[in-house]
Amino acid sequence: MNTVEDFPDVKYATDDGLLALGGDLSPQRLMTAYRKGIFPWYHAGQPILWWSPDPRCVLFPAQYKPQRSLKKSIKKQRFVFSLDQTFEEVINNCAAPRTNSAGTWITEDMKDAYIDLHHLGYAHSIETWKDDQLVGGLYGIALSGMFFGESMFSQTSDASKAALNFLISHLTTWNFQLIDCQITSPHLLNLGAVEIPRTEFLERLGCALTHVGKPGSWKNIPVEPQ
Repeated sequence: MNTVEDFPDVKYATDDGLLALGGDLSPQRLMTAYRKGIFPWYHAGQPILWWSPDPRCVLFPAQYKPQRSLKKSIKKQRFVFSLDQTFEEVINNCAAPRTNSAGTWITEDMKDAYIDLHHLGYAHSIETWKDDQLVGGLYGIALSGMFFGESMFSQTSDASKAALNFLISHLTTWNFQLIDCQITSPHLLNLGAVEIPRTEFLERLGCALTHVGKPGSWKNIPVEPQ
């Protein structure tokens, strides 16, 4: 691909969702991709791979109900949460090697690209703190009434789940329509995510992009105790 308009129609994606390869991770191309329901996902040494899977894994903020055990854990752990305070630290933790994982898809180029988007007010982090230490969090992209979840990490029990719960409470207040979870996993389904056809996802994405959302940095948004 040579220009940001070069993405093919998502109907040409392979059965596993691969749509295109190449291009770059410029803010313009990334924003074009997300608005079309396309995202990058690749490993070091590969060309940039662009995906639009069918079905699509999503969370509906208005329908989200945290498990009772999570509520008890959040209360017991006495977590403190913040928005956009340590984006680079969050993405670095998300990129760190995981147990039973041979590597990470969050390459140095990916980190640099999303840090640029953070400075532009599109990429956001949610941080979970305990005893003044960062113990979990997540990051993603906010466009109008849509949040595209990218990755999460946890260094103590339920810290990433608590960050997601905190995020969803705010997205619901801000009238966000949908959270894109991208690739289905048992972990996401356990958190309340569901699969929907790509056609439905794109329709809902189009609707969400007509909403105001919460543009710009979230750093100075008041945070209520959970």
